[in-house]
Amino acid sequence: MNADKNAFLAYHEPEIVSILTLISFFLFLGVAEFIADKIFRTGLIGQIIVGLIYGVPIANILSVNWQETFLALGYIGLILIIFEGGLTIRLDLLFKNFFLSVVAALLGVLTPTALSFALLYVGFGHTALEAFIIGTALCSTSLGTTFVVISSASKDGQDFARTRIGTVLISAAVLDDVCGLVLVSVIHQLRGVADGESLGWIIGRPILASGLLAILTPLVAKFIAGPLFRKVIEARIKNAKQHRVVNMVVLLGFLAAFLTISAYAGASVLFGAFLAGAFVSSLRRCDEFNEDEAFTDTFNNYLGGAQKYILQPLFFASIGFAIPFADLWTGEVIWKGIVFTLLMILGKVIVGIVVPVWDLISAKRTQSDESKTSNDSTWRSSWAPATLLGTAMVARGEIGLLIIQIGLNETPFLSKKAFVIGVWAIILNTVIGPVSVGILLKRVGQQILDDKRWGVQDKNEDTDLKLPEETREDHHE
Repeated sequence: MNADKNAFLAYHEPEIVSILTLISFFLFLGVAEFIADKIFRTGLIGQIIVGLIYGVPIANILSVNWQETFLALGYIGLILIIFEGGLTIRLDLLFKNFFLSVVAALLGVLTPTALSFALLYVGFGHTALEAFIIGTALCSTSLGTTFVVISSASKDGQDFARTRIGTVLISAAVLDDVCGLVLVSVIHQLRGVADGESLGWIIGRPILASGLLAILTPLVAKFIAGPLFRKVIEARIKNAKQHRVVNMVVLLGFLAAFLTISAYAGASVLFGAFLAGAFVSSLRRCDEFNEDEAFTDTFNNYLGGAQKYILQPLFFASIGFAIPFADLWTGEVIWKGIVFTLLMILGKVIVGIVVPVWDLISAKRTQSDESKTSNDSTWRSSWAPATLLGTAMVARGEIGLLIIQIGLNETPFLSKKAFVIGVWAIILNTVIGPVSVGILLKRVGQQILDDKRWGVQDKNEDTDLKLPEETREDHHE
């Protein structure tokens, strides 16, 4: 009332209890990340647990206003995580492996959806719409978790995001989320269908918007924005300070533009963030700038600290805020949730099968008389990148929780029991996936990086013409 009357917000010193609560919250976020990283090789698990304790689900230590604020800041952190992923991805590998990424993404969407119908609709007796809503939530892949796990494992100049398998993983995860968010728009508008709105437009708008953005972004970057940026703006930059200023304006300007276009067009803002990063990274040619003039260097220097130490922990803590902890602990829900979890893990791990299958197809294309022994060698050499691809797509995280809560809160079709079973699967998958990836990369991370077909690739190199070392030896013999 006082603020309305005087047209300003009256300044009051925060209470000491509030200050100490916030200090303890951020302290425990850091400590929990350190402990979880040592135990599980994945620090984000600790941050989710802290959010669970400090949020509404368990102790409700933070006020609801603070939780809502941290949720919004955490979502900005998620946007920056995905934007950085688009900024650092190898675009040459992305285009070379686009078909493989589409196959992996389709497998990652269709398999969990089919398994959801098989178990929930046929096995547990839930309605078809319930199976559809939960299947949609579980067909997604947590982009934020995927990027964080990959980046945290990339140390000492070894970047898994720049490997061939890392590029396929990120591309497939992005496509999975695009599919999931297209389907969630259908869920979001199910009431509208009952009121006479066109189902075709409800489904078609996000598909059309996402498709047009994906097609137009690289074309505009290559033929219009890139040349204009290099001739008009780059030519006028005289020193490193001007480079940093221009880089920041370009980074934040295009990020805001893509987020706005995606939101109003009906696509996902997360997809827009990824496209914004890929768009900006293609404005300069690699041979035209020094490392300290790169967009990635500016991002790390000016935004990286806030993202890593504040916004990213808040994002994973906000996942903890959204877990209905008290509803999870009934006997029927527990065993059904665990069974459903196992099926949903299988539904994503099976995506890894595309790696050895692709290797075998490539090998047969180059060696028509390939023996059974060389086929066995191809399977053996492919197991590590295949396992990375499958396990890294297991985490559902924020997207899964968002979709399933829309199904519960904004439609009359999802029962509380089906909702909690789905939440069980989302939570356990979000824990098991990153932990599995952390253990895998600790054991065979270097093997994946050094893999001549799926590891770090030289530019203009056709990896599909390579055979694994063991396979080549078999042919020589």
